[in-house]
Amino acid sequence: MENTIFYETRVPWEGAGEYVFFLTDSLEKVFPNQRPRGEEEPALYALQGETPALQFVYRYEPGPERAGEKPAFSLEIEGSPVPVRLRRVSLVPSDYPCNEARDENYLTHQPGLFPDLLLPMEDGGFRPVHWQYRAVWVDFPDLKAQAGEYRLCAVVKADGKEAARLPFTLHVAKAALPPQKLLHTEWFHGDCLADYYRVPVFSEEHWAILENFIAVAGREHRVNVLLTPVFTPPLDTAKGGERTTIQLVEVYQEKNGYRFGFSRLERWCGLCRKYGITHLEISHLFTQWGAEAIPKIMAHTPEGEKQIFGWDTPADSPEYRRFLEAFLPALCQAVQEFGYDKEHVLFHASDEPNAKLNYESYTRAHHMLTEILGEGWKVVDALSDFDFYAKGVVETPIVSSDHIHTFLEHNVRDLWVYYCTGQCVKVPNRFFAMPSARNRIMGVLMYVSQVKGFLQWGYNFYNTQYSLRQVDPFADTSAGSAFPSGDAFLVYPGADGKPCSSIRAEVQRQGIDDLRALTLLEELAGRGEALRLIHEGTDSPFTYEEYPQDAAYLLGLHRRLCQRLDELSGR
Repeated sequence: MENTIFYETRVPWEGAGEYVFFLTDSLEKVFPNQRPRGEEEPALYALQGETPALQFVYRYEPGPERAGEKPAFSLEIEGSPVPVRLRRVSLVPSDYPCNEARDENYLTHQPGLFPDLLLPMEDGGFRPVHWQYRAVWVDFPDLKAQAGEYRLCAVVKADGKEAARLPFTLHVAKAALPPQKLLHTEWFHGDCLADYYRVPVFSEEHWAILENFIAVAGREHRVNVLLTPVFTPPLDTAKGGERTTIQLVEVYQEKNGYRFGFSRLERWCGLCRKYGITHLEISHLFTQWGAEAIPKIMAHTPEGEKQIFGWDTPADSPEYRRFLEAFLPALCQAVQEFGYDKEHVLFHASDEPNAKLNYESYTRAHHMLTEILGEGWKVVDALSDFDFYAKGVVETPIVSSDHIHTFLEHNVRDLWVYYCTGQCVKVPNRFFAMPSARNRIMGVLMYVSQVKGFLQWGYNFYNTQYSLRQVDPFADTSAGSAFPSGDAFLVYPGADGKPCSSIRAEVQRQGIDDLRALTLLEELAGRGEALRLIHEGTDSPFTYEEYPQDAAYLLGLHRRLCQRLDELSGR
């Protein structure tokens, strides 16, 4: 491979082979049977508030003689101005790495084991596997340090004795990341957490788990908009089927109408505010793919608790309209009391309607919702048919990355972008089988296209397609062989009720931070300067289908950004 550096440190071991150690960048995916890139002395560049990262790679190559007892290895990072986090890059299976529709910018089209899961490694210990490359993810969370250049060293010890030293440099800029302007939602599936951990929904155990996952989403993964299940979200649910009930709002059906309890919603909003969630995203009030029916809604009735709306209720039901006329004003008042005004609440009608199949049903549902909500409340939906916007049905569309060019050509304001399983040819995505550069480039493209928000549907979806059954995400990463691995979830459910991150989550954060850095450069030197830096050294047109595909471009752009912002900060 061109431009590949085969640097490594080899440590002989008692005539029974050698241990191999080297460092590589955070955009490399270290497969057990492929020699990854290596650098003699990597250089990390970071703004204040970023989380710079690299990877420590290790391997054991047995010799002709059988090895005896293998040493216990440990890894330490010397010379860091801030605490360092070490996590083991673990392999997870994928039986469905890509769709039939695909392009050549994949690492592989074959099923197998993929490096993705990041597991805690508090003791710094690791054990090389013979003939396999493995990695440790090394990062510096939310870096805050005196600006300057730091000489660091990854020190490998065997049974407590130093075995290898791998130097690298950390360049800390004066400039700090500005506040995030991009609205970013990863659909949060609280029911999946209750199912996986086998705890009752909204039990104290469930609330503790919810808080753990919301904290990581908000503090680490740059999520600032959270899907809020006022009723069980009608998402990826088979027609006539149902998901585990998760309903924040208590409904009381009485002779004279409806009343509502919002104590659980108040607690939810408190967690959101605590962890930097600036916007609530109210779960969809009509079913997915066309708004033909109503979400599952449970209520306390004179006959006891029971379901009062669901698949058997048509979307234009007069009784459901009466329900919404009571519910929506009460909800709007409650969320404002809980800290979220009109500018910080997003409503949904239905997800992914099709203009040819669902235009009339979606239009009726959307009109009903906006009419009852009244002026100032925002309704946004993921849809890619331009007709919905052109005919004035939707003011704020969330458009798939492979259809967004039409909306950009028409200068649609406040445009959002999303991707999911269908965005698998040419455009960026974060599937296991894609190179990490294809994930991170999204930040640059969102800056160039000036979108307002980004949506992805699977922060922690641990079901099969249509939610027919639950899955173990450590064993089934494709929602029952339905979606390419990497589409359905971004984090894994840790054994202690806390999420374990993934390479994809860390790289996506880098992309969002690239966007924030470009925004800062624009504030200091103008948009033209930011675009000049983006285009430097490449003739790519920078559309969602054409962009630089190599990691070197992104690493170089980030270095230039840090250096340019340092120059401007030094004035």
